[in-house]
Amino acid sequence: MAMTAMDLVAEAKTHIREVDAATARAMVGTALVLDVREPAEYGGGCLPGAVNIPRGVLEFQIGNHPAFQGKQGAEILVYCLSGGRSALAVEALQKLGYTGPVSLAGGFKGWQESGGAVVAPGG
Repeated sequence: MAMTAMDLVAEAKTHIREVDAATARAMVGTALVLDVREPAEYGGGCLPGAVNIPRGVLEFQIGNHPAFQGKQGAEILVYCLSGGRSALAVEALQKLGYTGPVSLAGGFKGWQESGGAVVAPGG
């Protein structure tokens, strides 16, 4: 039987580490922050210090992005809108040799609901 997108996310979550919004707040300012949403979503507001590399091109672009070059061992907080794309992204990053990525459980929605700061891109 073929897997659905949600099956892929559920499987990815068994191989990755997720953090809650409180843990994520403590990471902002020290960890790299990666927004894997689409540019239009990112443009509407993001976590402080977030770099946008959409999930669809992540594997192709992360190695060439100045913020992530030589940072395979760095702590990376990855998020999307609700936590699905970020789980898949963290799994992909681990396969690419990154040892410190974590997914924000609940994504941007959960971050906002918990009172996390939202800024304009580049802010």
